[in-house]
This record gives sequence, structure tokens and C-alpha cells, in this order.
Amino acid sequence: MDLRLKPFDFAAAAARAGMTPTGQPLATKGAAQAADFSALLSQSLKTVSASQMEASRLQREVQLDNPTVSLEETMVSMQKAQIGFQTTLQVRNRLVQAYSDIMNMQV
Repeated sequence: MDLRLKPFDFAAAAARAGMTPTGQPLATKGAAQAADFSALLSQSLKTVSASQMEASRLQREVQLDNPTVSLEETMVSMQKAQIGFQTTLQVRNRLVQAYSDIMNMQV
């Protein structure tokens, strides 16, 4: 096994991080556009749903004694799905609380 270190290319690393070598953000043609909150929320909900579906699939495979699926992999997948769901639930609760606070403001 070859363990030689390659020289570090700072300019390439900065470009991968979306910055110029001086540390300034790269100007993109969509810089003026803000990220659409509803699209981000929808994408995160789809990700959480996919995680839950994967956990369910792995559970089913373990129950059917599939030798290619390990119990450890299944448990980790279930925990990831649970954490994602709990996070989504907390975001929803905070959004509802913010909405209630705004609606209760006196004008």
C-alpha cells in the first residue's frame, strides 16, 4: 500500500468549498436568488420519508431472515429514521409556534 502524501492544493480545495483562494465566496449567476423555503422543506420531508421507508424495508428483510441484511445495519437505519422524524416534528412545532406568535401580535 502506497502511503505517500500528495501536496495540498489550496486553490482546488477552496474552489470545492465555493470560495476564491482569498476566502471570498464565488459569484454565481443565482447568487441574487434566495433558496425557496417551501422547496427546501419539501426536499427534507422527502428525505425523512425515504429514510423511514428504508428502515421499514430493512426490518422486513431481517424478519424474513435475509442473510445479506444485518441486524446492526437495521438498527442504525431505524435510529436515523427516528432522529429525522423527531427533527421534523420539532421544526413543525417551532413553525406553528412562530405562526401563533405572529398572529397574536398587536398591530
